[in-house]
Amino acid sequence: MKLWGGRFTKETNELVHNFNASLSFDSKFYQEDIEGSIAHVTMLAEQGILEKEECSLLVKELNHIKSELTEGKLQFDEAKEDIHSFVESILIERTGNTGKKLHTGRSRNDQVALDMKLYTRKELISIRELLKDLLNLLLKLMKEHLDTYMPGFTHLQKAQPLTLSHHLGAYFEMFKRDYERLSDALERLNYSPLGAGALAGTTYPLDREYTASLLGFYGATNNSMDSVSDRDYLLESLSDFSIIMMHLSRFCEEIIIWNTNEYQFVELDDAYSTGSSIMPQKKNPDIAELIRGKTGRVYGSLVSLLTTMKGLPLAYNKDMQEDKELTFDAMDTIKGCLKLFTDMLSTTAFNKEKMAASAKGGFTNATDAADYLVNHGVPFRDAHGIIGQLVIYCIGKGAALDDLSLEEFKAVSPVFESDIYEAISLKTCVEKRGTKGAPGTVAMLEAIKHCEAWLTNL
Repeated sequence: MKLWGGRFTKETNELVHNFNASLSFDSKFYQEDIEGSIAHVTMLAEQGILEKEECSLLVKELNHIKSELTEGKLQFDEAKEDIHSFVESILIERTGNTGKKLHTGRSRNDQVALDMKLYTRKELISIRELLKDLLNLLLKLMKEHLDTYMPGFTHLQKAQPLTLSHHLGAYFEMFKRDYERLSDALERLNYSPLGAGALAGTTYPLDREYTASLLGFYGATNNSMDSVSDRDYLLESLSDFSIIMMHLSRFCEEIIIWNTNEYQFVELDDAYSTGSSIMPQKKNPDIAELIRGKTGRVYGSLVSLLTTMKGLPLAYNKDMQEDKELTFDAMDTIKGCLKLFTDMLSTTAFNKEKMAASAKGGFTNATDAADYLVNHGVPFRDAHGIIGQLVIYCIGKGAALDDLSLEEFKAVSPVFESDIYEAISLKTCVEKRGTKGAPGTVAMLEAIKHCEAWLTNL
């Protein structure tokens, strides 16, 4: 008979049981379920609802069950409906009538809400740590590549020269925001639903603030109906995961492009590449491609839960059981992707010569050439047109601006002098950009200092 089977006269149909059961996936948070139960019975004893001896027995046996499950000495019984009924049934087998008092003043509704919050909190903290590892790696690479020149792109067209340090700094800012978003999510979810009951609290004199403190929450939730039906913290987490995956996917896309024969900006380590079953020359960026592909999987979890929640009346509905599998999958996916991406990036070799040659070959210094004319009294609109003519001339000749002779420059505008070459060198083009957030060394060193301080304060 089920724990809820008092008013039923026959057993559930097997198909119905299998369709309704959640033990196959909610067993994932058995530790959280047991920790919540320990806090609950401890509070019941403090409030005089349980005898101290009963509490001690239940706490001892709950810890024993947790240890046995962790060590594999106790196996989950798939005949049980969920992790809550599994743990309670084992407890009753071992402690008799005392075990039957475990559920006093509690519903599976507030119990599962608690378990999911505890598990999500733990996972968000783990994911933040993985983000921190990636941020530390990015900072290290930013310091190493202050003078690694490369083209910056807009519309996938070469635009202006910058440094790899600056390019990586853009991703540092993205993942920094991701870290902060997870921290915000942790702040909002950190209130305990335990004691909310099925939806309307309980007649027992529970001390919800006490159980909240035992479990590391800031306090208890304010509304019992919201407590058991709230999945906003999961939606917020899945949204944050989706943004993280989007950032990883963008970075992976660039690595995939940089890894092509046409670019050759990077050389991926053999440990993070695969070959072809038919083409022996191939070295494929499969890890980067898989992370890019798994982004859609995490997006799907977010959209799925949004769709599940969009039409549900208060309070708890069984539909909400659908929150677990997709959330667990998204958590596992993002943790695997962050770890693999960080390891892949840490072993990636950057081809400085190829990057610099590419920056020189795409007229990325054209804007600086126009600025040169402006600094010599030519109106910007006229300077823009003059450099446009030079670019057309260079394309026809198959040359870069740097390759032109001074006579060729002067044939288009007499304003040019020999200092034009210094003005449009990669180093000058980058170093002259010294405003906050720009790629010049002075600006980048300041940015690195801020990044370092932010990481130190985490």
